[in-house]
Amino acid sequence: MSVSFEPTTRRAALGDDLARPARIWDLPTRVFHWSLAAAVIGQLVTGLSGLMEWHFRLGYTVLALLLFRLLWGFVGGRWSRFASFLYSPRWVLAYLRGRAHPDHLIGHNPLGALSVFALLGILVLQVCTGLVSDDEISAAGPLTRFVPGSVVSLASRWHTQFGMWGVISLASLHVLAVLYYVLVKRQRLVGPMISGDKLLTGLLVAESRDTASTRFTALVLFALCAGFAAWIASLRA
Repeated sequence: MSVSFEPTTRRAALGDDLARPARIWDLPTRVFHWSLAAAVIGQLVTGLSGLMEWHFRLGYTVLALLLFRLLWGFVGGRWSRFASFLYSPRWVLAYLRGRAHPDHLIGHNPLGALSVFALLGILVLQVCTGLVSDDEISAAGPLTRFVPGSVVSLASRWHTQFGMWGVISLASLHVLAVLYYVLVKRQRLVGPMISGDKLLTGLLVAESRDTASTRFTALVLFALCAGFAAWIASLRA
């Protein structure tokens, strides 16, 4: 990660220590977060249970959600944009050494950012391999007939073994990290991802824009992503 992170949060005036709510997570980001969590859990359950039709349907849902998040990472609210948590190695080292900038306590901290990118990355890979996988019994991805058999074999092996356990491992690590920050470091992480707001004391924060127009934009973007996922699904023989 070579992109430099530019801090935006500033200390409030001396004596201004009142806790104020600040909009950090816009509604589209919150809906995406919980929808993706539910869809991934559903995919794991249906995949392990052999309910392949539902596994495929949830897979297309995950595809649409990931496409939306990739777009929203450039046009979404202030703290949802990738630029807000694409930290340079300098900031990661500073955080690990206990020299966190106030911004690190607002959106994703450097370790949380690495977790987010890792999860998004492995989920993208898992969806892509699922689209060209074939269990040679009854379930084949919609794009298998467009790629060589060697690619189908490699993708199938990754999707059902390494990829699946990679998703389980990273998701479990993510949940454990959240529990650590909530129970040990006493940081409110879950509540803001539900309400969108964080109570901040003594900080001036650039809030995320979360208006009717931004929500409508998100709805249009997701509709386009869902349409693309539906088109991919239609290619399945």
